[in-house]
Amino acid sequence: MLTRSGTLLFTAIAVPALLAGCGGGGGDTAAAGGDADAGGADAAAAAAAAGSSTVAGMVMFEGTPTAATAIDMSDEPTCLEKYGDASPMTEEAVVADGHMANVFVYVKEGLSGDFGASSAPVVLDQNGCRYVPHVIGIMAGADLTIQNSDGLLHNINTQSTANRSFNVSQPRSMESTKSFKAQEIMIPVKCDVHGWMTAYIGVVDHPYFAVTGTDGMYSIPNLPAGDYVIEAWHEVYGVQTMQVTVGDQETAEASFTFNEGMAGADVPLGEPLILSQASVGH
Repeated sequence: MLTRSGTLLFTAIAVPALLAGCGGGGGDTAAAGGDADAGGADAAAAAAAAGSSTVAGMVMFEGTPTAATAIDMSDEPTCLEKYGDASPMTEEAVVADGHMANVFVYVKEGLSGDFGASSAPVVLDQNGCRYVPHVIGIMAGADLTIQNSDGLLHNINTQSTANRSFNVSQPRSMESTKSFKAQEIMIPVKCDVHGWMTAYIGVVDHPYFAVTGTDGMYSIPNLPAGDYVIEAWHEVYGVQTMQVTVGDQETAEASFTFNEGMAGADVPLGEPLILSQASVGH
């Protein structure tokens, strides 16, 4: 059932081995010089919780999505040359054959206990004057490696709501490591020099999350059997939630469909992380 707020509420059917081939990050979310893995469920931390169940599914889109537009990088030839003959495009809504990428999917309710610390590496790269990946997930307390692969001056200035802000200069190709201590869905990342540069970080206090790829697929493995609320978040089309029950060694399907009528929905966001070339500081 779809409510006026765009929320799906029903119980998914648990089917052993259903969607067993799903990958945690879905399909390829390629951008200039970037890795397609958008920071899916932390398998190592999840395995420590001794779960044997999986929630997996697909995110679809109906109608005409927000159109991608070409980005004018003529003033940044170092970045532009990384795209060859292709035109760099905006990423507000990446939809291919009805399959929706860059949707952050996580367990919103139903978990209990201490999940320990995460050791899975999560990387946000500044490459081709774009953030790669466009959407990432990370466990609270885990290390986030921020890379500057452009060799241009970037400044990472965080103004998040639930986490302590930080301000780090990257004047050349280099790396910085930071972390977030508290859950926050979602933290926008913005560059106030390159207005087209946007990204989003989902911080959760457990390892059960994923980001869809261009095939719209996601998988959240190693869950304990139980009843959960799964939430799917998109930067333009808002959020949907679904109730799902999964048994031991079963896979429950939780699939979502966004549509063009949801554009402009209330999208949960924290304060922006401002990655700027205009100021340098610590």
